[in-house]
Amino acid sequence: MFVDLFKNAQGFSVAGEAQNGAEAIEQAIALAPDLIVMDVHMPIVDGLDATKEIMRQAPTPILMVSASSNVADVSLGLSATQAGALMLLEKPTRDRDELGSFLSMARAMSEVKVVRRWGRATGLPVNAIPILPAVARPARVIAIGTSTGGPAALHRILIDLPRDFPAPIVVVQHMARGFIDGLARWLSANVAVKVVVAADGDPLLPGTVYLGPDNQHVGVVDGRIALNNSAPQNGFRPSIDHLFDSCARAYGPSAVAVILTGMGQDGVEGLQTIKARGGRVLAQDEESSVVFGMANVAIERGLVDEISPLDLIGRRLKDLVELVPE
Repeated sequence: MFVDLFKNAQGFSVAGEAQNGAEAIEQAIALAPDLIVMDVHMPIVDGLDATKEIMRQAPTPILMVSASSNVADVSLGLSATQAGALMLLEKPTRDRDELGSFLSMARAMSEVKVVRRWGRATGLPVNAIPILPAVARPARVIAIGTSTGGPAALHRILIDLPRDFPAPIVVVQHMARGFIDGLARWLSANVAVKVVVAADGDPLLPGTVYLGPDNQHVGVVDGRIALNNSAPQNGFRPSIDHLFDSCARAYGPSAVAVILTGMGQDGVEGLQTIKARGGRVLAQDEESSVVFGMANVAIERGLVDEISPLDLIGRRLKDLVELVPE
């Protein structure tokens, strides 16, 4: 199906077709394609190990696809995004709209510049640009918005937070439907803070991360999660704009918004409310972003207080919730 889809799509050509993960590695090295579409489950070498080896030897944009939303499959796919794959998507049916959406995503992902992973020497980036005041009102809620590259970015941030982190964290992650439960379980298995899919009326508790559920806006009202089914904002539901706007109105200067890797500009309008109400904004820097889209627009519009490499954001959040009140 994928071969037929790309052969018949304007602007695409099929460089090769692999029968298993081992062949995928060989062809990635030999053919240097612009994009690899790869299943989570493959014979001989699965999607995770194939991604690791491709990102080590021949870094290439990779779209992971899965026909199943069960926890094991989603976990394997999300681990592949941590290894360097760009996104985990549900395998499209032959529905025209689904195929069109998949092609649009593939076209955008083929232009992403990826870097070598696994086996590369690493160290803490030193190009953070801290411009938040040293003493300010401590944060009482953290709102995070992300899209492409988000699961791995969220993992990297949350792994630095202790179990007793003193503020709730509410997240909108743009993701294929059916995968958010798997994301919550995958993160929970790898970080100290509690990670749940948000339910309407949940109390906002410290040390808990609330992921916006499929196809519902997530916000906060009176210290609780508030979900609604109002119209999508800029094509998204859940919308990062909705989350940021809600947190700004509920917490004012005690709200901190974090805008991470992702395409487009969802969240930028909500950041205007965050700033107007005295809240603070952190943005992931270009070097550590898979796609420097949403954060870049926020920076260009002057809505960001601090630009930070991904490796430092978790520690900055700890600083912000532990500040001495004015």
